[in-house]
Amino acid sequence: MKKFWWFCSLILVMLVTGVFWGTWFTLTRSLETFPPDHFIRIGQTIIDNVATPMRILMPATLLLQLLLCISFWKQRPVFYFFAVSFIFMIISLLITLIVEVPIDNQIRTWTAATIPDSWTALRATWKQFHCFRTLTSILSFVSLAVPVLFRHRSRSAYR
Repeated sequence: MKKFWWFCSLILVMLVTGVFWGTWFTLTRSLETFPPDHFIRIGQTIIDNVATPMRILMPATLLLQLLLCISFWKQRPVFYFFAVSFIFMIISLLITLIVEVPIDNQIRTWTAATIPDSWTALRATWKQFHCFRTLTSILSFVSLAVPVLFRHRSRSAYR
């Protein structure tokens, strides 16, 4: 059963990381090239597309990671990798809730006529923290996946 929860956790962390990585790879690297009206339209579209699914996906991911940590509490070093993965995903969540969502909530209300003068500073802050969030989610996935490399050494830890 532990293998099943580990597999499910890997899938969920991969999906969360995919959302962050995909946004970074396709949008964040070129944010400065969009004029204000394009930035608003793209931003609002992405916010609408990911807000609800991520409200389900992120808590489910964290719950499974927590259960995985509990299940592997006594199996070292596997537990440590799972705990680090969980911590990185918590950091991703905190970046989302403390920095990204408040900026998203502002962008959600903007129009080309009402965009604030400080919009480029907000965009820069969002971009910087999105990069951090992408990195922490990738590190979460890596930390969760690394114990596969130890499988041949300690088969009993995976039962």
